Amino acid sequence: MVTPDLSAMRREYGATGLDDSEAGQDPLALVDRWLAEAVAAGITEPNAMALATATPDGAPSVRIVLLKSLDAQGAVFYTNYTSRKGTELAENPRAAAVLLWHDLSRQVRLEGRVAPVSAEESDAYFASRPPGGRISAQASPQSQVVAGRAELERRWEQAAASPDAGTRPDEWGGFRLVPEVFEFWQGRPNRLHDRIRFRANGDAWERDRLAP
Repeated sequence: MVTPDLSAMRREYGATGLDDSEAGQDPLALVDRWLAEAVAAGITEPNAMALATATPDGAPSVRIVLLKSLDAQGAVFYTNYTSRKGTELAENPRAAAVLLWHDLSRQVRLEGRVAPVSAEESDAYFASRPPGGRISAQASPQSQVVAGRAELERRWEQAAASPDAGTRPDEWGGFRLVPEVFEFWQGRPNRLHDRIRFRANGDAWERDRLAP
């Protein structure tokens, strides 16, 4: 296999920009609009979000999760609370996230504090999941070492046969990232990209522009 020349890989971004008037004063409204446009463009899993967490001493980790709700209270995703990200968030309740829509030359960054959602909110989302996904959440000791695929399948079959099959485990639920910073990136020609940042200031948002 020939190793690709990564240094030669580049694309020119489009002429569509993000000016201050289009950005407005409400970052949530802009995220909603960009999400809707990503869905309309047929982007695969437009709610896929890279989530970065860190240990108390600053060792980072990152993975892709699915953004399941976004409103004035924050951005919600779900996981096993005993997973690596769950453990890190319990010890260091801050996170950063990125939504990337490459075909639209756009990304949105979020930074802020994180807290578990209520049990009622986790129950409601868990009940909306397909049956197989609910059983997998019961069966999988997320982020723990397992002997092999056969062990996972055995655990799944046991969970499926349990009288509690499909019930949300106590260790599984949602987190809410409450953004203190939003940054919107729109790719532009010649790498002279648009970057608009919003920072929380009490109940309002301060907007500025960053150099690309």
